[in-house]
Amino acid sequence: MKVWRGGASGSFQSFEVPRQPSQTVLDVVTHIQRHLDPTLSYRFACRVGMCGSCAMTVNGKPRWTCRTHVDKVAAGGRLEISPLANLPVVKDLVADMREFFDKWARARGQFTPTTTRADEFAIVDPASAKRREADAGIECIGCGVCYAACDVVKWNPDYLGPAALNRAWTLMNDARDGAKTARLAAVAGDAGCHSCHTMMSCTEHCPKHLSPTRSISGLKRMTWRLGEAGE
Repeated sequence: MKVWRGGASGSFQSFEVPRQPSQTVLDVVTHIQRHLDPTLSYRFACRVGMCGSCAMTVNGKPRWTCRTHVDKVAAGGRLEISPLANLPVVKDLVADMREFFDKWARARGQFTPTTTRADEFAIVDPASAKRREADAGIECIGCGVCYAACDVVKWNPDYLGPAALNRAWTLMNDARDGAKTARLAAVAGDAGCHSCHTMMSCTEHCPKHLSPTRSISGLKRMTWRLGEAGE
């Protein structure tokens, strides 16, 4: 197997790791760091698919390494592991996630309340159309897999990306949020939702089985309606 070493101008290093039953790719990386080379840098936390911090590129595809079993991806015993694409490399398998989360902020991904703690709790009908739309994308944990899979981000580094736009869509459908006009303006620019080519890579690779493509299409419709209303 091969593992990326160094920064952006690094190279792959070969290792031999024993095969084990039910072995995950994260198990392989951990074995290397603990038994073969303690200088290997990588990131993980929960190991059970809750945090998303162990996302890496495995044989050319972005994946959660804690939920990816070697038997399913290492055809012919070949395994090549590198950091997530479309992000700067800190060292080895660690990608710098700052620009990923900066784009969440640019897309106005923070909830903006319209009430205070002195007010009554907001009551939102779970069966309402907007609540169902928000539910469809709200389980995103910000792992960056969709961002790494996005060809538009590769072509246009300023593009907000599927995760940030998916988050914006969930908030646009939150009846309690008070920043909808500013958020829609933020995602309607040249690097926003209209840059999406609907290639579906984000939806295909999402480990949570969400569809950022659908969320982005919703934002496109919203901005189009706003433009019509303005005319």
